[in-house]
Amino acid sequence: MIIRSIRGRLLFWFAFLLLVILAGFGVTTYQLQRLTRLQQIDGELERRVAVLINDGSDFRPGPFGFGHHHGPPGEGDRFEDSQFDGNLPPPVGNFGPRPQAGQSARPGPFGMGPWRRSLSQTSLSAWFSATDTNSFYFVFWSREGDITAQSSNAPVQVVQPSVMTNIQRVVQTRQRGDFREAFHYNELGECFLAGRNIHAELAALRRFAFGLVAIGGVVLAFGLGGGGWLIQRALRPVDKITMAALKISSGDLSQRISVAESESEMGRLASVLNATFARLETAFAQQKQFTADAAHELRTPITVLISEAQTTLARVRGAADYQEAMEACLDTAQQMRRLTESLLELARLDAGQELLRRETVNLAELAGDCVKLIRPLADGRRLEIKLELARAEIVGDGERLARVITNLLTNAIGYNRDQGRIVISSGVKNGMAFLAVADTGVGIAQADLPRIFERFYRVDKSRSSGGNGLGLAISRAIVTAHGGAIGVDTRLGEGSVFTVRLPVASA
Repeated sequence: MIIRSIRGRLLFWFAFLLLVILAGFGVTTYQLQRLTRLQQIDGELERRVAVLINDGSDFRPGPFGFGHHHGPPGEGDRFEDSQFDGNLPPPVGNFGPRPQAGQSARPGPFGMGPWRRSLSQTSLSAWFSATDTNSFYFVFWSREGDITAQSSNAPVQVVQPSVMTNIQRVVQTRQRGDFREAFHYNELGECFLAGRNIHAELAALRRFAFGLVAIGGVVLAFGLGGGGWLIQRALRPVDKITMAALKISSGDLSQRISVAESESEMGRLASVLNATFARLETAFAQQKQFTADAAHELRTPITVLISEAQTTLARVRGAADYQEAMEACLDTAQQMRRLTESLLELARLDAGQELLRRETVNLAELAGDCVKLIRPLADGRRLEIKLELARAEIVGDGERLARVITNLLTNAIGYNRDQGRIVISSGVKNGMAFLAVADTGVGIAQADLPRIFERFYRVDKSRSSGGNGLGLAISRAIVTAHGGAIGVDTRLGEGSVFTVRLPVASA
């Protein structure tokens, strides 16, 4: 079954890695333990093979039998149990058929029978046991492949080991079931073998392996539990994000993601999403407000049109009355057209679809042209216009920028006091071209500052120039499209300074 969730995939991958690590550690530990124990046993076996090699002459047939003979032939070849009274220790191991009491050893092909007499008990008793089947044993093969000597505790039917020619004279090891054996072939082709039953060691190794498996299982269980808890904790913000997104999609734009660990990756993601949700909520609120404001602004001219049409059609009128009614309708229609064009322009600027011309524009010259257009309005209110214009060249759409300057000058006239003053300045400062329009008007309250660039917002409708509240919004959109910024510095009762900053032409 394919695991589809991120939590399941992470947990599966974590379990796989943990299992591989535990398996690798367990196998390596077991193999090291096994190798160490077998090396210890092999070292003990090699030492015993060395002892056998040193005393190997006692296993070979002499002129009168195996080993060193004491006395002339025929003498001293009769062995009775009464001979082993303590003066001569009984031989260790079984080196052929032992003579019965009162019988003499039968001669073999190389002399007397294989019973070894000169090998004392103390020479091998410290290295081999004659009775303990779990202790060390030895076997000696002649070069013809015949067993000429072996300890009595050696296993039945010991197979002579095979050897390669190029590794003769080297002690080698082998394992046959529960028996571990070391052997050596000398120059004569004789084989010395020492072995031991390692059933107890193998059983201990199996218990050690079972212990490793049990410990690994416990570690795997705790690891999976801890890993699952960590994964659950790490992915908890994802669940919160999902729930918040579902609530937002259902219309609740006030939802936010609460994350305690703000410095983690998920915390940073949640912070970004919260900021996105906040902007989304603001955009929806602005859209709702914009729709309401547009409907409100359009309702007035539409009401005027309907009222004029109803009044005109109520009774028969003269030509002059009809002409006056048509002029009123035309003015209202022109107002609606200007409002509609402003809304469309804002929409295109917001979407980046409004094409701007790219030409070199001197803000000082542009401001001078705009002052000529609005000077009659200023003269009507007896306002002084002071020019402090320095050359400031930028690359942009001169017609759109002229509209920005005209909007600022119109607001400076509309919100100024009678016989006030307007100062227009331009220049380059800190690598940016600027144009500032200062007035001595009523200023702007701090509560209104955050909203003065919003659409349809008017600080004081009673002192406005009769616009629709889109002038500053359009101005900011045009300046932003040119890569610049517009701001205001104001003091209530003293006046305001609107400043436009744009990249200079050289930049």
